[in-house]
Amino acid sequence: MVKGKIRKSLKFSFLDGIFASVMQGIAENYINPYALALQASAREIGLLVSVPGLTTAISQLKAADLTERIGRKKIIKVSIFLQVLTWLPIIFLPYFFLKRGDYLSSSIGWLIFFVTLYALFGNIAAPAWGSIMSQYVPMTRRGSYFAWRNRIFGTVALSSVFLAGFILTLFNRKNLVGFTIIFSLAMFSRFISWIYLTKYYEPRLHPNPDAYFTFWDFIKRIKESNFVKFVLFISLISLAVNLASPFFPYYMLRERNFSYLSYTIIILIPTVVTLLSLSRWGKHADIVGNLRVIKSTAMLVPIIPVLWLFSANKFYLVGIQIFAGFLWAGYNLCITNFIYDAVSPEKRARCLAYFNFLNGLGLFLGATFGGYLLENLPKIFGYRTFSLFLISGLTRGIIVLTFVPKIEEVREVKTISSRDLFFSVIGIKPAVGISADTLRLE
Repeated sequence: MVKGKIRKSLKFSFLDGIFASVMQGIAENYINPYALALQASAREIGLLVSVPGLTTAISQLKAADLTERIGRKKIIKVSIFLQVLTWLPIIFLPYFFLKRGDYLSSSIGWLIFFVTLYALFGNIAAPAWGSIMSQYVPMTRRGSYFAWRNRIFGTVALSSVFLAGFILTLFNRKNLVGFTIIFSLAMFSRFISWIYLTKYYEPRLHPNPDAYFTFWDFIKRIKESNFVKFVLFISLISLAVNLASPFFPYYMLRERNFSYLSYTIIILIPTVVTLLSLSRWGKHADIVGNLRVIKSTAMLVPIIPVLWLFSANKFYLVGIQIFAGFLWAGYNLCITNFIYDAVSPEKRARCLAYFNFLNGLGLFLGATFGGYLLENLPKIFGYRTFSLFLISGLTRGIIVLTFVPKIEEVREVKTISSRDLFFSVIGIKPAVGISADTLRLE
């Protein structure tokens, strides 16, 4: 009976994910260009990332309490429906200011406010959703299952990004009608996603009084807790990454004056590579452990922003994006799966909430500081963004070298070197103890 409900819920989850991916593909890649079309400054671009990051981070401190008090499914239904509604003011915002003739200077603050609400409602639902999904999928299948799932959803997101980019190219850079169309598509897709979310089955959790712990209880265990060290590591990497990542659109669209088509192609490449490599990353993670994948990819992540300093040739940038997409595919896939492995079911919603808080705090600090630095750093090769990219790379490297040796795997896995892991994932040769049959595509 319960297994049947779970199988049915996984189907609903799949359909929910299809439509949610359409929205995410558009929102994650075109909110910043939207702000740039409204003539946002570098600091405002930083705030557009950092303020939602801080707000959602703070909300996570209460998300677990809300989830336990209201129920996981109910908190998902309410918060995602409210997220759907936030698209309305984002879509129609500039038209209110157009009538007054000052939308270029007045609408950015409101855009930041409504994007903050959009992110807030989505993140309130995240711990509850993760807690339910972790009960649906057994530990030994999470890597391959979520890789398969993410590969399909990535394909959908890729299609939505391409479609949105094509729509924008049909209009003049100063014409906002293209954004109205693509954001309306995002809102409608999220509404369909919400319908399927309401059909989820919520497995029963057995209450455990010992499962409750405050955020400060969580932080105080940093010296002895492997999991707390892991959360701090990921959060600091998020800080270092967001020193630079909000400003790649700024660099391409404003400083290099790339067309929307060129911008779209360049940002699509990591998604394409992710789709091609997710399945193999997931199968390897099930065998060698999620932490092995995270450590191996994290060692090369500091190189990514530095590579942008050497050329603005579009083919060169595509090459960088191929490299970045391959690394981020393995890294991002295994973060949540490691949390699922490391935390007992009754503690997952709370641990995911605290993880999201610290990760969001890192995003806020990185984007805020990045926006400030971009307006004050000296130029390298004629661009302040290059100085920012270099600082981001160096910061990532320091964090990786400090934390990677201190974090340990939480389940029994096969031992493998980073070099052999990369060769095996790419398909050059299977690593020792990992047969080709084990990794065959389903």
